Amino acid sequence: MPALQVADHLAHAARQLAEALGLPPREARLEAQILFAHALGVNRAWLIGHDRDRLDPAQASRVAALLKRRLAGEPVAYLLGEREFYGRIFQVTPDVLIPRPDTELLVELALERLPPGAALNVLDIGVGSGAVAISLALERPRCRVTGVDLSAGALRVAEANANALHAGVELLASDVFGALGKRRFHLIVSNPPYIAAADPHLQQGDLRFEPPQALASGSDGLDLIRRLVSEAPEHLEAGGWLLLEHGWDQAAAVRVLLQAAGFDKVFSATDLPGHERVTGGRV
Repeated sequence: MPALQVADHLAHAARQLAEALGLPPREARLEAQILFAHALGVNRAWLIGHDRDRLDPAQASRVAALLKRRLAGEPVAYLLGEREFYGRIFQVTPDVLIPRPDTELLVELALERLPPGAALNVLDIGVGSGAVAISLALERPRCRVTGVDLSAGALRVAEANANALHAGVELLASDVFGALGKRRFHLIVSNPPYIAAADPHLQQGDLRFEPPQALASGSDGLDLIRRLVSEAPEHLEAGGWLLLEHGWDQAAAVRVLLQAAGFDKVFSATDLPGHERVTGGRV
């Protein structure tokens, strides 16, 4: 039996992805193209131009292995080892959360509070892959950006990304503010864990493969946010800002926490789907 053409392989893979993961047909075909391109070391344009080519056994084996992992639910970003964020490519591994478009709002709001040319101190708590801290450092190169994380694996990924993107970011192992002594910052940002520990979504989709300690925080998801709000004032310069990403339904609760802790100018900002995604305040 002759080997199947690339077009036939892609069509079959797209059907499998749609059935196994519940993807719409267009999204399933896009994922199939991305996986094939990665396995074959080509781009998507090559797949279109060579749709009548036939895969040799080694190529077919590489494609099948990658497709099997995706059909089991493993996130595409982990399969590829990278994800785009704020116009740049970041390395990702299972040690870090996958950067998501929603978090670009956190970067945009931070940049609004960092005037171009200003040399301000910025802290990213829970730096993960470094996507937020590195984006800020590259967009505001005169600012001194520090990122902290408890995970040694996450810090290794962040360091690799900072080196690859030529970003000057200080990276420290720290439990929130623990390793920072009495240092103060003009801006503190964080995309902390904010999912309730018993939330069934933790057992669904990509979340099953992401580091649990970076996802869940207590019975209502707000344990770490409470700690950040409580401890941040001791590490903020007068007039400094704290910006926190949170769940789509947590904005009101986070505003209450900030106001109770004495922050002013408290606000929430909506992401592209219209959810209140980031809340902040000033000391």
